[in-house]
Amino acid sequence: MPFKKSPQTFTASIAETVVGTGDSAITLGGENVYPLYSFDAPIKNPPLVGVDFSDLGPSRDIPGIAAYYEGAESLTEITKRACEMPGASFISFTLDSADPNGENKSVEDCIITCKEVAEAATLPLVIQGTGNAEKDGVLLSKIAEALEGKNVLLLSATEDNYKGIAVGAALAYGQKIGAESSVDINLAKQLNVIISQMGVKNESIVMSPGAAAAGYGFEYVASAIERIKGAALSQNDESLQIPIITPVSSEAWTVKESIVSETDFPEWGPAEQRGVDMEISTAVASLASGSNAVILKHPDSVATVSKLISELL
Repeated sequence: MPFKKSPQTFTASIAETVVGTGDSAITLGGENVYPLYSFDAPIKNPPLVGVDFSDLGPSRDIPGIAAYYEGAESLTEITKRACEMPGASFISFTLDSADPNGENKSVEDCIITCKEVAEAATLPLVIQGTGNAEKDGVLLSKIAEALEGKNVLLLSATEDNYKGIAVGAALAYGQKIGAESSVDINLAKQLNVIISQMGVKNESIVMSPGAAAAGYGFEYVASAIERIKGAALSQNDESLQIPIITPVSSEAWTVKESIVSETDFPEWGPAEQRGVDMEISTAVASLASGSNAVILKHPDSVATVSKLISELL
């Protein structure tokens, strides 16, 4: 019996969120099929890969990353090098030094560094905060003001600080914001709803419903993302029809498989390759679950995942 193809498409679709300006701007979302189901219908805006780097500098203890950024010492030089990484569609700048439990850099100093990065960047810019809700609530709003007109994506607004970020970043200065929840479709939906009640449209939001390295509770992340995407499309749930971004690098390079030495576990193979493998595996699984963008940091990971996306779609 001949095979009869029955494409599965939906009348519902994911909202489109634009980050950046001019010819380099990117659009996340817009699809009306399940993740990577280009055999059912064209995917309007394929998933994208971003390059993560910190205000503390790139991870020079990882040989491949150190080699890529060799000679780039200033923040301007590092930013330009990140933008040139093959396969990158955007860059993600993380304000690690602002962490209250670390260097606790002031908001004013962070604004100076963010302005430097924004001026040097030739790709759309994502800015990740410290992970401290109180500090980020103030920090991201001030950065939004300083970078008015740049159309950056600020990660992330949480249940504890969304009011200040929604008003101070999205409504007042027209920036895009991330809605960060903790691996639960109901929490993700609740946060989206209360942000939208403040007047922020879906087109100004990107969801970040959780992240974990493959093998470290990632099944919960995958399940949450799949359920979000399924409800958005098959149930036409407007509160979940928002693009999803997954910060992979911060998880993949902190687990045991990526950091233990070859001396301690020679049978595991080269440490750097293990980290790359973990980053790629987690990124691909995130995309298959429904993420519209992943954030990576190793040049090999960025090139591999970008190539995979282009060949699949």
